[in-house]
Amino acid sequence: MTPSWSSAWCLSISGQIRRNITGVSPGLDSGALFADAIRPMPEIKQILEDLLRQAVTKAVGPEYAEADPILRQATNPKFGDYQANLAMGLAKRVGRNPRELAEAICNALPLGAEIERAEVAGPGFINLMLSSDLISSQLAETASSERLRVEVADPPQTVVIDYASPNLAKEMHIGHLRSTIIGDGISRVIEFQGHRVIRQNHLGDWGTQFGMLLEHLIDTGWEKSDDHHIGDLNALYQEAKKRYDSDPEFAERARKRVVALQGGDEQSLRLWRMLIDESVRHMNEIFARLNVRLADKDIKGESFYNDRLARVAEELERKGVARISDGALCVFLEGEEAPLIVRKSDGGYGYAATDLAALRHRIEDLGGDRLIYVVDSRQRDHFNKFFEAARRAGWVGTARLDYVPFGTIMGKDRKPFKTREGGTVRLAEVLDEAVERAKKVIETKAPDLPEDERDSIAQVVGVGAVKYFDLSNDRIKDYVFDWDRMLALEGNTAPYLINAYVRIRSIFRKGNIDPDSLHGQPVEIKQQAERALALHLLQFPQIVSGIAESLEPHRLCTYLYELASAFHKFYERCPVLTTEDPTERHSRLALCYLVARTLKLGLELLGIETVERM
Repeated sequence: MTPSWSSAWCLSISGQIRRNITGVSPGLDSGALFADAIRPMPEIKQILEDLLRQAVTKAVGPEYAEADPILRQATNPKFGDYQANLAMGLAKRVGRNPRELAEAICNALPLGAEIERAEVAGPGFINLMLSSDLISSQLAETASSERLRVEVADPPQTVVIDYASPNLAKEMHIGHLRSTIIGDGISRVIEFQGHRVIRQNHLGDWGTQFGMLLEHLIDTGWEKSDDHHIGDLNALYQEAKKRYDSDPEFAERARKRVVALQGGDEQSLRLWRMLIDESVRHMNEIFARLNVRLADKDIKGESFYNDRLARVAEELERKGVARISDGALCVFLEGEEAPLIVRKSDGGYGYAATDLAALRHRIEDLGGDRLIYVVDSRQRDHFNKFFEAARRAGWVGTARLDYVPFGTIMGKDRKPFKTREGGTVRLAEVLDEAVERAKKVIETKAPDLPEDERDSIAQVVGVGAVKYFDLSNDRIKDYVFDWDRMLALEGNTAPYLINAYVRIRSIFRKGNIDPDSLHGQPVEIKQQAERALALHLLQFPQIVSGIAESLEPHRLCTYLYELASAFHKFYERCPVLTTEDPTERHSRLALCYLVARTLKLGLELLGIETVERM
């Protein structure tokens, strides 16, 4: 007899699932872990796949039971809730007509507890309509879960993620935005899964640009000044670069200054530390505004690896991975025209050597099972080369290496985003303008709010709008920076999602309802709008696990936007506070609460805050 998941689990859920908290808080700050006191109910997709495999066994034999059901959610509700496309591929293996085989599988499916209706469409698609009881029991399980049924990784891995990595001795600019917030979102998702996440802010603090800048600062007497501000360093850096490009004598002194710095010269180190301190102060200020989880403990500058570079080079040469060519130590890779230069002909080390040393540190010292690098797509060739070099050297072992490339932020002219004067757009200025624009919108929409509340809401909405607009775009593609689209209250934007959350919270205020009293309460599915919203809610665990694998935050953005859209359709068609049926009212309030929880958690995984009024 086929087991009935929903009937068995309705009995379990009616007594409400109790949870043993093994972490500290259901929030994301520490990646707290939660464990079920009883075995959790399988997700709908797993239930349907099991039933389809049992039906295949009955229809054509157990030797085909492991065939992939190719199950996906239906795009049109009139065809059902899910569609299984296994018959077309399986038909060739068993030598039967695809539609005939689909009908045989359909006839073998049990109807009632889980599947209300199963029909064959077209050449052999199997359309499945779920029972309302199954959807309700799944929602009850979700509502009782502090983690909205996102499973805790077992066993957890150590994941080292490299992101942000802004240039030092210069203000952060718009080009630093993508790595910072994409990396932060990915790290939040993986941490929420229960993995141990080690963030690494890999700062370029040891290269040629520092020799150039240090030499110029010594010439200008900057170190004797009492006022060392990041804004001044921008201009000084540009002056130094101009001298470096036009003055061979200065360029030679700058190169020697790098050697002196790397050799421990006292004056060079003292001035270098002043630059680092001011740069880190500025960087932390921007990270705080962006609500990004990077701290001083996460900083690993190139200087950290300085005493490891010679050992890296020696081992690569000893193992035959690298060889001398024109005085430089190089790794030659098949199919690559240019080699990976580990040590230059003048004896200096480039960033390839530093990256290799960092990889070894992250695997051997930090115990990384998975290394993730969030770096722009222009570095693809470098990552291909240095990953392969590390594998040849035997340093990777079983660790997984993930390069997460991303495109460029463009202006409306489809060229890299610049100021009107053609200069680099400072990130602080972008955030300032976003907050100012958000405040104007809020003043228009909610003029009665106290000014301090308008200010705090503008901070959340403005910064959230910048971050979400970036994250909602497929990371590999370039996108056009557009203030109007970014701050729109309609469409796939942060203001739209935050407003959906605010709308739900206003329902509770208007009804004088304590939202926490709705935690774990049952939901009855009667209307199509309720059904569509419920099915979308139940996808959340799959979305989270998918993002941890694909490292594509835009998929979470799309999910949240579709969830908010489904909620608005539900709210328009299904009265909540005004329905005369008290059971229906309570059920719909519980559904609203579950949507609010999902929106809040989803936005939090993206590093975006919410507000209670807007």
